[in-house]
Amino acid sequence: MLIAFCVLIANGAGAAEASRIEARSSDLIVVGLLQGETMTIHVSRALDNAPVRDAQLEVAFRGATYPTMAQVDGGYTFQARELALPGAVAMEFHIVTGGSDEKLGGTLQVAAATGKGSESGSARQYLWWVLNFAVCGAFLVLWARRKKRAES
Repeated sequence: MLIAFCVLIANGAGAAEASRIEARSSDLIVVGLLQGETMTIHVSRALDNAPVRDAQLEVAFRGATYPTMAQVDGGYTFQARELALPGAVAMEFHIVTGGSDEKLGGTLQVAAATGKGSESGSARQYLWWVLNFAVCGAFLVLWARRKKRAES
């Protein structure tokens, strides 16, 4: 039974995963990773997978356009409360770099927010109960053995 609880925890019961979106054209590849209300976007050339730096990148979804901020690693980030809403979201990436101007589209699937591991009924909570009972049971067995030896 303890092994079953460990498997549940190892398989990600209660773990949050980042949502991912990918958009491609003949020249560019855009990969976006969403964590909470922040999206990190990496733009690279399809030919050699080199990052595209010093580009102007805007992301449009749900009727609004969001400018991004360039990062040191060559990626781009932006924050929006609407990113945390669950469901499918059609996104458009507008990339202006040098002499090229491209728009790429994709769909981001945002999972519904899962509960924290400390909520009632979670696998983590059951694991702690099992471990607690195991430790208490081992203590009682050792105490009974010691008491029996003391009487002899």
